[in-house]
Amino acid sequence: MAAGGTFLTHNKVLPGAYINFISKARALGTMGERGTAAFAWISDWGDKSKILTIESGDFEKNCLEIFGCSYDSDKVKNIREVFVGANTIKILMLGPDKKASAVKDEFTIEAKYGGSRGNSIVITSEALVDGGFLVSTIVDGMVADEQTVSKFDELKENAFVVFKGSGDMFETAALKLEGGSDKDITGNEYSDFIEKIEAEDFTTIIYDGSNETTKGLFASFTKRMRDEEGYKITCVLHDYTKADFEGIISVKNTVEGDNPNSLVYWVGGRNAGAEVNESLTNFLYDGEYNIEAEFKKSELKGLIQQGQFVLYKERDDVRVLKDINSFVSFESEKNSDFSNNQIIRVLDSVANDTARIFNTYYLGKTQNHELGRSIFKAELVKYHEDLQAIGAITNFDADDIEVSKGTEKGDVVVKEYIEPVAAMDKLYMSCIVE
Repeated sequence: MAAGGTFLTHNKVLPGAYINFISKARALGTMGERGTAAFAWISDWGDKSKILTIESGDFEKNCLEIFGCSYDSDKVKNIREVFVGANTIKILMLGPDKKASAVKDEFTIEAKYGGSRGNSIVITSEALVDGGFLVSTIVDGMVADEQTVSKFDELKENAFVVFKGSGDMFETAALKLEGGSDKDITGNEYSDFIEKIEAEDFTTIIYDGSNETTKGLFASFTKRMRDEEGYKITCVLHDYTKADFEGIISVKNTVEGDNPNSLVYWVGGRNAGAEVNESLTNFLYDGEYNIEAEFKKSELKGLIQQGQFVLYKERDDVRVLKDINSFVSFESEKNSDFSNNQIIRVLDSVANDTARIFNTYYLGKTQNHELGRSIFKAELVKYHEDLQAIGAITNFDADDIEVSKGTEKGDVVVKEYIEPVAAMDKLYMSCIVE
């Protein structure tokens, strides 16, 4: 009887065929996707217990059950602003407190989530001719759920209410839920959000408030994540040039509406969704707000020098003046390139993707010898060639990456030289007339 199987070394005793199937060498890592914005949302309805991940399509289809209002409501205008550019949001509900409820005899109907929005829920129960009852959950006049039952305990919870109790169903024209309430938001709630969001994967974090202490909280979190944790995120705040940091975007413009700082949502969404080879310079504002964008040229020059992300009016259009962050303290080791958000996107993508590739495919899996390091280098070279192919970097050569052994047995040291590409933003033309 012939033996067979696979082999690790050539040490088999029995005769037979030992065959290994090996994939042709190819790059394992690819460029990570951008497009996720994170923020805390002050609301009167929703699941406040955890960070919610919401895709654009989910928002359009399930807005009523998630936020307690229709997709076209002004209440969620800023969510729509984010989704103009972002694909996904990570959100923590702030504000919902006590749950609304209604009691009839021994039966209780309770809102699924806390918040004053629960007071808009009405339950109707209509006796049917052929038996049973049609029980409807109505939110602001809209039928959100219908069930046909004979007994109360046959009712199943839906996206808005939970039914508690058992017995024969009753008839009611309108049983209104009451007692839902919201709580005031302080810095503690934002601290809780920061603690929770740290474990999530996102591109850009947004804060729309004017409280300088809370702005500082978001700025400190962003700096720590970038400099100490190696997780390259960007933070969008309103009028916060004191950050003077490449990871903080300070939005200057205000908008018409209840919250004049709301432009941070559009900027945050567009920044989150911008590709690694994309610039927002001269980008047309395509959101829903009327923006205060009347500036003199001298004012615009001063705002750029302050590190302000500003939109200006050009005829009937409102456009981004320059895709910059709040970093202005240029020096020899950190020049003005670091104020350019397109360049920062390239650098951040290289950092985040290199860490992801190493952690996913090499950490604990590849030996730290010459061959192992050569394989890892080939992976990085392929990744950088892909960046060059889409115009994110230029003049790249395989020799621009060095991979060597570090001090400890498992240490790998990478040194690389890259030249990010930036979009054209200034034209200097000399016209010689003969």
